[in-house]
Amino acid sequence: MSQDRWVLLRRVESYDIAAMAAVVKEGFELLGRKPQGKVLIKPNVVMANKNYSQFAFTHPDLVGTVVDHVRTFPGVADLNIGESGGFALPTRMLFKESDYYAMGRRHHVPITDFNEDKYVKTTLARAKYHKTMLVPRLIHEADFKIWMPKLKYHICCEITNALKLNIGSLLHKERMLYHDDRLNDKIVDILEIGYPDIIITDAITIGHGFESCAKPFHLGVIMISNDPVASDVVAAQVLGYKPEQVNHLRIASERGYGSIEPDSVKVLGDVTIDELRQRTSGIVSQFQDMQKLDTPMRFYEGIGPNTQKICYGGCMAAVKGSLGTIDARRPGSLKNAKPGAIVTGIYEGDVDAGGGVCLLLGDCTEVKGAIKNARRVKRLKGCPLGAVKLTSMMPFLFGMPSPMLDTRDVPLTVINTIEKILNKVRRGAL
Repeated sequence: MSQDRWVLLRRVESYDIAAMAAVVKEGFELLGRKPQGKVLIKPNVVMANKNYSQFAFTHPDLVGTVVDHVRTFPGVADLNIGESGGFALPTRMLFKESDYYAMGRRHHVPITDFNEDKYVKTTLARAKYHKTMLVPRLIHEADFKIWMPKLKYHICCEITNALKLNIGSLLHKERMLYHDDRLNDKIVDILEIGYPDIIITDAITIGHGFESCAKPFHLGVIMISNDPVASDVVAAQVLGYKPEQVNHLRIASERGYGSIEPDSVKVLGDVTIDELRQRTSGIVSQFQDMQKLDTPMRFYEGIGPNTQKICYGGCMAAVKGSLGTIDARRPGSLKNAKPGAIVTGIYEGDVDAGGGVCLLLGDCTEVKGAIKNARRVKRLKGCPLGAVKLTSMMPFLFGMPSPMLDTRDVPLTVINTIEKILNKVRRGAL
């Protein structure tokens, strides 16, 4: 951790190459350190779809601009871009849909799905839950790490910026471990491995709603910092939170990763936190509070068995993600859905299904009271429930259009999954 923790907030109104290059150059000069050896750039490419998800990922032109600047340092021996995208989706498909492969060809830089490459099993000395981690080779071998998040609101973790970006450091085979009522602790566990040297945040267009199918909001800023916790302290305030309200940020501070007091961070640049916070103050980020959704579906969130707190990152997070995808793909799907109830966790009280299906999700889910007005009660098992299984079943139960019947996306997923498997065989990464 740096003793001098700073965040640069610089106005950049569009993805103009010259404007972005000037800010990137300034950020590296402030850093006072030069990239050398093996350099890894990790962006956020959690989801991309040319039809309904074009604002969830770090803009490729900003990443390409950073690639070009890093190449100006003579000590750089190797440069790679790596990411593990959304669970159960082949990341190579997301690279194609977001034009990352095209950017890689323009800038002559390899783009790697961590899931297709080799990895090293590593013990995490400071972790609470994630005691070991299958660390992607590119992260394990990196001499200099550049994290490039996309600033967004998050459905269950308030914000996604530098710390939350580390979920994409996990291979899919470990992605859902502790992804339940322990998610915020898990995020901080991974910080031990994914501690970047510099953070360059795409906040030119930020995202709200379901972060993987984010709705755009023009903020017109690039954020650069030398400390991930400091970066998130400023990001939280920009999005209208006090730093201590962002749970993984509070946990990181409690574990010794640095103060989250606003005055512990030096803020530089030509725009203030207050100005940006005023601009975002009118945003209502859909899916953060399920009770505010415009839909006849009803949601009952119970506690998880591990912490005895609401299981915010488990099955209900999968519900939010599935519904967010369904509604982004076909706007109005939620409003026109059939009545019913979805229950997650151990719920104390009665559940009213409104004359429709009562869907119990997850292994631990239990209704302590009565289930009323249910045409049918159905349980889907899992801990947490897989998104593919949920998205396969839920649309049919509640009368919504199913992504699983998409004549464009389903073949793309199958083809890219096959390509992924073949590439893993070629790399010896099975």
